[in-house]
Amino acid sequence: MKPYFQAIWDGIQSTRKGMALTWKHAWAARNQRSIQNVQDPDYFNQKAGIVTLQYPEQQIPTPVNGRYQLHNEMDDCIVCDKCVKVCPVDCIEIDPIKATGLVGTTSDGSPIRLYAAKFDIDMSKCCFCGLCTTVCPTECLTMTSEYDFSVFDVKEHNFEFANLTPEQAAEKRALYEQFVAEKEALKEAAKTAEPAIEPTVEKPTAKPAFKPAFKHSFKPKPKPDAE
Repeated sequence: MKPYFQAIWDGIQSTRKGMALTWKHAWAARNQRSIQNVQDPDYFNQKAGIVTLQYPEQQIPTPVNGRYQLHNEMDDCIVCDKCVKVCPVDCIEIDPIKATGLVGTTSDGSPIRLYAAKFDIDMSKCCFCGLCTTVCPTECLTMTSEYDFSVFDVKEHNFEFANLTPEQAAEKRALYEQFVAEKEALKEAAKTAEPAIEPTVEKPTAKPAFKPAFKHSFKPKPKPDAE
């Protein structure tokens, strides 16, 4: 019986200590704390006051180098596919379409030769590693300061940045296929139009016999004088 009542007593004592600590902080919370940036050196040194902010009316300023929601500026995107290859969780999906010519240029002067029929970023899969923003050659893919994008349906975490509608994508794809077909037809026509020319084989000319450039002259050995 003693262990049974001892367990009850321990539970009462634990509850008393927990409630005492709770009431201590509740009494100290009468003093309103001012909103401070998390980068301030004294942010974590505040021992008393209201800790919870009245969100969203009150918000803590986010750090500049934070990793939050991804955004792609399609006007500067060259659809190079580097972000897709480096992503460790495959949260970026791109469907590029080749163009028949130069589509345009980015703000830094890089040529754009591809359309993006699909450029989706699934933020529900993103691990916020920032690798995609590092390899982006035109710096069009960035992480914004938006960190609160909670939704009821996880499908709403899929952000679309394509610069073509499905109808425009089908039109551009058909136009490029037609361009390739016409180019191949021109090559075939050029091959059939060329006359068959037999290659002329040049007969080898007789080479002159090799003549040494100089002759070795050997002096005869002197004969011994007859005695």
